Amino acid sequence: QGVKINDKHIEVIVRQMLRRVRIKEVGDTNFLADDQVERWRFEEENQRVLAEGGQPAVGEPMMLGITKASLSTESFISAASFQETTKVLTQAAIEGKVDYLRGLKENVIMGRLIPAGTGVGKYRSVKLQIEDPEEVMEEPEPIDEDETMTGTQESVSEPS
Repeated sequence: QGVKINDKHIEVIVRQMLRRVRIKEVGDTNFLADDQVERWRFEEENQRVLAEGGQPAVGEPMMLGITKASLSTESFISAASFQETTKVLTQAAIEGKVDYLRGLKENVIMGRLIPAGTGVGKYRSVKLQIEDPEEVMEEPEPIDEDETMTGTQESVSEPS
C-alpha cells in the first residue's frame, strides 16, 4: 500500500509476539512442564533458582499471533481494549486480577498521566497513604427496597 514502516515498529511487534516461553524441563523451579509463561517471569525464576544453587528450567520461545499476543498481555484493561472485551473482563473478574496500570495504553484508557518522560522514575516509588482509614471504611447506608421501588414507579408514571 506504499506505507513506509520504520524497523523499530516491526521490532516492537516481533518482541511482543516472542515474549512467551514454553517450559520443556522444569528443573527446581515452580513451573510445570508445557507451561506457557512470560519471558521475564521465566528469567526471574531461573535467577532465583540459580542463586539458591538449584537447577534452572529449560524453555523454548513461542511465536504468538498478533491477536493472541495482544490478548495475553499482563494488563487486562489493555487486552480488553483490543478484542473479546467481555471475555477478557469476565476472566479477569473471576481470577480477581488487579491491573497496576504500568503501561501507556491502560493509562490512556483510564484517563491518567502516561508513565513516560524524565519524571517517570520518581513516581514509580510513590506510596499512597490513607490518613483516616475509619473515614474511608464506613459501612454504606442500607437501602430500603420498598422505598426504591415506590420512587421508581412514581418517577416513571409522572408525565414529562
